[in-house]
Amino acid sequence: MTTREQLLASTFVDLADTLVADFDVIDFLHTLATRSVELLDADAAGIMLADPQGDLHVMASSAEEARLLELYELQNNEGPCLDCFRSGRPVAQDDLSAMRTVWPTFTQRLQQLGYRSAQALPMRLRDETIGALNLFRTRPGLLGEADLGIGQAMADVATVGLMQERAIATRELLATQLQTALTSRVQLEQAKGMLAQRTGLPMGQAFQVMRDYARSHNRRLSDVAAQIVDGSIGGDQLGKGPRTRPGTPPGP
Repeated sequence: MTTREQLLASTFVDLADTLVADFDVIDFLHTLATRSVELLDADAAGIMLADPQGDLHVMASSAEEARLLELYELQNNEGPCLDCFRSGRPVAQDDLSAMRTVWPTFTQRLQQLGYRSAQALPMRLRDETIGALNLFRTRPGLLGEADLGIGQAMADVATVGLMQERAIATRELLATQLQTALTSRVQLEQAKGMLAQRTGLPMGQAFQVMRDYARSHNRRLSDVAAQIVDGSIGGDQLGKGPRTRPGTPPGP
């Protein structure tokens, strides 16, 4: 078995294993985003999920640029992820010219952030779509059929896992869990920004430091974020002390 096959097998196990104590939705979705980049011919990935009212929210991304691009999609109500969620079907355009025709504002922002193509896969079970997986490339062109099949399979397994974890796909519990995840996501962004400011780390690296700490201490990511916000966990405990200005001697 090749390394890629091993990672693929491990990914499907991770995405299916949701019936565990202290299941962490945010960490689960970040696993889907990062593994999509590792396994597919994509340079970044992002995930949007719908709240109980059917409004989409950015829940996870493999890179800060992808997160900003997805937020831009929502702010301008334009882009492949939104079309994918609304239709429940994969969405893609062959080249930048076609993308500019369908999503002019989104495509301009896409290029500004260094990407050249984007497509979206639905997170859907039967006739219910709960979100979408966005895949971005720094090169023109779409993913090949094999990668698309793997990407859709991962999105499908993740969807089943999410809905299974919410008590055999009952809509009421799904809505409650998604709302909890949205609240956690807001606090996570606060913590990421605070940690980046305190340590001088880039936003993406600040998140990774939080995630590594949560995993190594067997903690929920949302709990670690809450403690960073209230100050009970500092950069020194995460292995990243505060930045100092050039020429400034270290403190006592």
